[in-house]
Amino acid sequence: MTRSNKIRRKVRWRRIFGALLLLSIFIVGLFHIFQYIQGTIETIKEPLNKAERKDAFQGDKNKLGAVNVLLLGSDSRGEKQSRTDTIMVAHYDPQTHKIKLISLMRDILVTVPEHGQQKLNAAFSFGGPELLRKTIKENFGLDIHYYAIVDFKGFEKAVDLLVPDGIRVDIPYEMSYGIDTKLEEGKQTLHGKELLGYVRFRHDRLSDFGRIQRQQEVIKKLKDEAVSLQSVVKLPKLLGLMNEYVDTNMDSSTILTIGKDLVTKKSGNIETVRIPEDGSFQNKRDEELGAVLEVDFDKNIEALNQFLEGKSVAQNE
Repeated sequence: MTRSNKIRRKVRWRRIFGALLLLSIFIVGLFHIFQYIQGTIETIKEPLNKAERKDAFQGDKNKLGAVNVLLLGSDSRGEKQSRTDTIMVAHYDPQTHKIKLISLMRDILVTVPEHGQQKLNAAFSFGGPELLRKTIKENFGLDIHYYAIVDFKGFEKAVDLLVPDGIRVDIPYEMSYGIDTKLEEGKQTLHGKELLGYVRFRHDRLSDFGRIQRQQEVIKKLKDEAVSLQSVVKLPKLLGLMNEYVDTNMDSSTILTIGKDLVTKKSGNIETVRIPEDGSFQNKRDEELGAVLEVDFDKNIEALNQFLEGKSVAQNE
């Protein structure tokens, strides 16, 4: 055998070995992907099966059109009906793949069915997510299809799982009262417990208005982190937290559809709005309820419709 033939044979075997190596890596990769998908499916079953047994929430399950999900932050401390100081509605349009976020201020003076004039968050205390759904529908004409109640402890753990290096924020002044932590003024990197304090703090001149701004800011930043590859591989663990800390009646297909758009970045940036909009409310004091927001419902219903239809709604920051 000539020297040139030996060289060609050696090169050919190297190519074959390289091809086999790549094939082996591909097969191993497929195996791990299969395990990941299987683990994700198995993990997602439990929270959804648990939630599907709940039949008190009467929102229509909208399978074809846009979906509105009532998002609530729960400060559960062992009482029968925990409080909520975070009330949002996430709007998802399967046609445009867009996600929009409506923040409803808890001190809005509304008519609660069978309870008369009350603050908006009182509806949750009186009758859970179903009564809050009815209240929002009656006062703002907004249909709610699903709900998700997130325990604040779960928020802390989810942040530390998704973003172990923390979230960078610019704190305008020291925050400490009522949040079980102390946040110094200036640019800080916050982890789960500190970030929860940041979005819950309301003891300043902006009160709930500032808190809603911070909540919307953090949700946008967490969404950007959630679409990273590192976060995608943590999905089974994240769903495990969901099982423990999230109460929802959302079905698996809806969650996976929205999640897919988040992961593939089809949803783009999250658009946000605060209700009531600027210039549509007055600060009042009720003898029984304390500080309330007396709103112009016609203006705010119009603002909601414009926001959901894709028209801009001007608001001061």
